[in-house]
Amino acid sequence: MNTKRQHTASFKAQVVQELLKEEKTIAQIAAEYEVHPTQLRRWKAIVVEGMAGLFEEKDGKAAMRAEYEERLNDLYGEIGRLTTQRNWLKKNLAFHVSRDERLRLIERESEELSVRVQADVLSVNRSTIYSQPQPPSREEVRLKHRIDEIYTQCPFYGSRKITEQLRLDGWLVNRKAVQRHMCEMVIEGISPGPNLWKRTRKEEIFPYLLRHTTSQYPNHMWGWILPTFA
Repeated sequence: MNTKRQHTASFKAQVVQELLKEEKTIAQIAAEYEVHPTQLRRWKAIVVEGMAGLFEEKDGKAAMRAEYEERLNDLYGEIGRLTTQRNWLKKNLAFHVSRDERLRLIERESEELSVRVQADVLSVNRSTIYSQPQPPSREEVRLKHRIDEIYTQCPFYGSRKITEQLRLDGWLVNRKAVQRHMCEMVIEGISPGPNLWKRTRKEEIFPYLLRHTTSQYPNHMWGWILPTFA
């Protein structure tokens, strides 16, 4: 049973090169490579017809490369403009929009932008997005009510005295917790503040009228000062 011979592309190229050299006849080359002359003429025709396409393909690649580089430069320019616009928007949002309003702009179910990207653009800490504020417990509310009662009765009590009174009432609480609750309730013990010895600018200063004066007889100073203030 005869089988058709299969020739590799390199073998065909070698044979066609011998044909194009025209140093031997087609019959000699056919006998040397054991290929029918008709097959050799077909291979030669294929090569001759495809030569023009080789040069056209080269020119097409150059044009394609130039178009690719131009498109790449346009994309880099667009990336630069978008980056500038994003930074401008991010800065103005953080400066003019409050944190609560920016948090409301977060879209958790968005498929276009992840929560990480949204948090970065809005200048919001991502941990504040996932964590939800919890209401105070009933025990904490009762403790704050008791602190408010003690402070109403004794507004001059500070965190130390209030902590001591709470412990007498049976509450297991330390001073730091009381300070935190008082800070949240915006209360503090009423006490003299610093620099009370300094006079205020609104007060009028009267001159000392008895400077360099000596009392010469009884009630001399009284008789001299009282007409001055009259």
